[in-house]
Amino acid sequence: MAKVLYVHAKGGPPVGYALPRVAARSEVHLLALSELPAGHPLSELCASVVARGATGADDLVELIVSRAREVGADAVVTFSEYAVVAVAEASHRLGLRGAGPAAALARDKRLMRAAWERRGIPQPRFRPVATAEQLATATQELRCPLLLKAAWSAGSTAHQIIATPADAPAAWARSYAVMTESARLGFAELHVAGAGEDFIVEEIVSGCAEEWFEGPGWGDYVSVEGVVVEGAFRPVCLSGRMPTVAPFTERAGITPAAVGDEAQARIVDLARQAVDALGLDNCGTHTEIKLGAHGRMWVIETAARFGGAMTVPQIEEVFGLDLVGTFTDQLLGGSPDWPSEALTPADAKGAAGSLVVLAVDGSGDPWRHRHVWDSASVVRSAPLGAGSTLSVVWESSLPDGTPVPVYDPAAGANTMAGLCRLSADQPQTVVRDFTALVDALPDILPVYAAREVRA
Repeated sequence: MAKVLYVHAKGGPPVGYALPRVAARSEVHLLALSELPAGHPLSELCASVVARGATGADDLVELIVSRAREVGADAVVTFSEYAVVAVAEASHRLGLRGAGPAAALARDKRLMRAAWERRGIPQPRFRPVATAEQLATATQELRCPLLLKAAWSAGSTAHQIIATPADAPAAWARSYAVMTESARLGFAELHVAGAGEDFIVEEIVSGCAEEWFEGPGWGDYVSVEGVVVEGAFRPVCLSGRMPTVAPFTERAGITPAAVGDEAQARIVDLARQAVDALGLDNCGTHTEIKLGAHGRMWVIETAARFGGAMTVPQIEEVFGLDLVGTFTDQLLGGSPDWPSEALTPADAKGAAGSLVVLAVDGSGDPWRHRHVWDSASVVRSAPLGAGSTLSVVWESSLPDGTPVPVYDPAAGANTMAGLCRLSADQPQTVVRDFTALVDALPDILPVYAAREVRA
């Protein structure tokens, strides 16, 4: 039986979902770079389990290479944004299939944007910045308002809007502090030293969701989920979003994205250009594209891994495609049957979505009172339409009884309380049900402290 070294770190699809699908196709040896979720018998699926802390190793790539050789791994896999570069470098050194030497271009936003700039791919104007002084200079070269973001971040962390050049010093200090805290929590690049000190600043482009979606409640960007097979991009499907919470924190993802066939074809073509420009070998891809008025589009970012949160489980639910298992077959040298073209809403059986619970209402304003997270109350009292079902992703949620964190715009998804998963008959139903749930949450969750709360 083939052997796979599974490198686990925070981020990506839940390990409780992904690891069993890898184990169904191989003997799994687990290298845990972050703590596994409590209460899940994942170790029973593995031939061996080693935690990074127990090895005493400092060089992550060398640790992965050494462990892969020890177990005789035929492939090394990770679904975490924070371990993608290390696993790609280790796989390349081992002569195994992987994202390849260009993996950093799909992780470091500075390199990514520069590669797109060389190809003339539409994107917001940007500048890489590494100091407060460089940021100040960039505010004079670009048109405000601007968005400051960490070059190696994920989950919308460390985002700061700079309305005028005078805002730059405070924005820099706040973003820098958030990246330091994210590293402490384990939500940071695991291989590149000093990655939390690298940033880009970009112009904010105006989206226009109503020109792309027939129904209300959609956000003005989509993600193209796909895979690279021996250097060739293979699109799988599109996922849509609800509007972000200021500054740009994702609230909900919906599969499939309810756009028309012509619009989808244009979006997929732009995603193909963006992925091709990076020169990847074998990896999942997740490419975010901003949708503007009069058919304009801008590529925001791409990644050499599948979408996080519940994007991958949603795809399996509505399209019947196991991305994790199929990709494992690919890494092991097989030639799996990927879709010949991007799947559309017409190919879907129903729709699915995931909602990040943040302490803000539908307009992005903070809740008036603090509340306590209670998953049973949410499932029991959610105002859903007939035929819709809701569940809570326990390993991506706080324990019941925990106070819901006050939403911090700079910390983004780091201040989430829970992750909910919804199944419905069509994408617009998911948007409608999530909109109603967001409005109802302050009435559903128990009050923690009866006092006003400021973000």
